[in-house]
Parts: sequence; structure tokens; C-alpha cells
Amino acid sequence: MRENAVMTTLPAPAPVDPRLVEAVHTDGFCILPGVLSPEEVAQARAAALAAAERAAAAGYPVVMEALDPGGRNVRMPDLPAHDPVFVDLAVHPGVTPYVSALLSDDWLFSNFSGNNALPGSRSMNAHNDQSTLHPEPWTDLWALNVIWCLDDVDEENGATRYLPGSHRFTRFSEVPADPKAGMVSYEARAGSVIVMHGRTWHTSGENRSADRERVMGFALYARAFLRLQANWWQIIPPEGLAAMSEEARLRFGLVWPNRGYGSYLVHTNPQPVLGGG
Repeated sequence: MRENAVMTTLPAPAPVDPRLVEAVHTDGFCILPGVLSPEEVAQARAAALAAAERAAAAGYPVVMEALDPGGRNVRMPDLPAHDPVFVDLAVHPGVTPYVSALLSDDWLFSNFSGNNALPGSRSMNAHNDQSTLHPEPWTDLWALNVIWCLDDVDEENGATRYLPGSHRFTRFSEVPADPKAGMVSYEARAGSVIVMHGRTWHTSGENRSADRERVMGFALYARAFLRLQANWWQIIPPEGLAAMSEEARLRFGLVWPNRGYGSYLVHTNPQPVLGGG
């Protein structure tokens, strides 16, 4: 893990645009433009590529045929374990106010990975992220996929594709036999963030460009009563944990009590409860 994060001073919390919050409910997503400066994009992108190299050197299968057919997608696992810039992005004040507006303040940071879709990359299986956290029926919004665009993304270079209206599905039986058939691509500039409803069905796009890479980071936020996908206290090195802000430690579920269901019981006396009653 590098010693210096990209963002030594994070900006002030962004005011929430209620129209964008409503768009997530009605359309299944919204786009927050210009969250990162070009300099921040460049440094975060470089850190993501370095994370893939480190993971590969450690034996992690960053290219997985079963997940991404064709061998042209490079996966970047557990990004906060590789560079503190991704801890900053996880609690970025340009994004987390929208997370709180959509999930309530009762949320934790569940996972953060990246994907570099190289020219010639193919599409993975269609899925929704909330289904990986709890079984059907999915009747409430309990998860968000926040997508960091570290390149300009569009249909040509394999931007994430989504099925319009699919965030209203509550069961697998409601999903079309071929959900990819009706999908369309997101389009956003580098530095933008796509806030995607956790029940939206989506997939990686095919990169049909001649020479354009497509690096995106995928941050999963979920209600705090759902189990985290990543065990951050085991993944992030001790020096990285020690450097975290109080807010980051809380949102990564590293302090007791976290904001899980029932934590109101211990606000006045945050000590383990040994007995019943």
C-alpha cells in the first residue's frame, strides 16, 4: 500500500440534488458528473492498474474465463487494500450524501473492485448486485452500485450495460430469458460517477474499439444489517487501517458498534452486552 493518498483533503459534502435521487428510483440510476478532477482521475486510474498487477503477482486470477469470456477483462480486487485513494473514494463527500439519501444513514461499505475492459473484451453474465446480498423477493432498495468512471465510457469501449426498468423486478422469475437483449450502455465522461440501483440488471459491455481501454471502479454500498462482501479487517494491511479516518472506519464496519440494525441499543453504553433481557 502506498503511503500517500491521492486526496489529502477531501472536498466539502456535496448538496444533494433531489432530482438525481428521484432518478435512481424512477430510472434505476443517475450520473454525477465531474466528481473527480482530471488529475485525480489519472492518479486513481494508475492506482487501479497497479492494483491489478499486484494482485496478479500475488496469485489472484485477475483474468477469469468463467467470469469474463475471451480473456480481455482484467479484474482489480479489493481496491482499498492496495491504495488509500480507494478509501477516500469510498467515503467521498461528493457521493456519500446520495448514498445516505437513498439507503438512509444506516449503510456500510461492502465491496470495491475494478475492471479494465481491453479492446476485444466480451460481456459477463447479467446480474443484479442486491441479489448477491440477500434472497428474493427484493422489495426494497437495500444496495447501490456506485461506478467510478476512470475513462470516458460509452457503447464502443464496453461501458456497463443495463436493462431499463429492471430495478422494479422483485424475483428471478420476472427477469426475461435473455436480459441482455434489451440492455443499453451508460455514457459518461472520466471523473463521473454512475449511481446504480442495487436491483438494476446489468452486465459489462463488449469493448469493440480498436485501442480504447475502459477502466471502471465498482463500489458496493448496502444497508448495515446485510453482511459485507469483503472482510476489510482481514484484507486491508494494518498500516492502512491505522491511517483511516473515523468516518471510513465506521463505514467499513471496523468499529463496534457499527450502524447495524439495533445499534441504537448501545449508543449510551457502547460495551458488549453479555446477558439477555
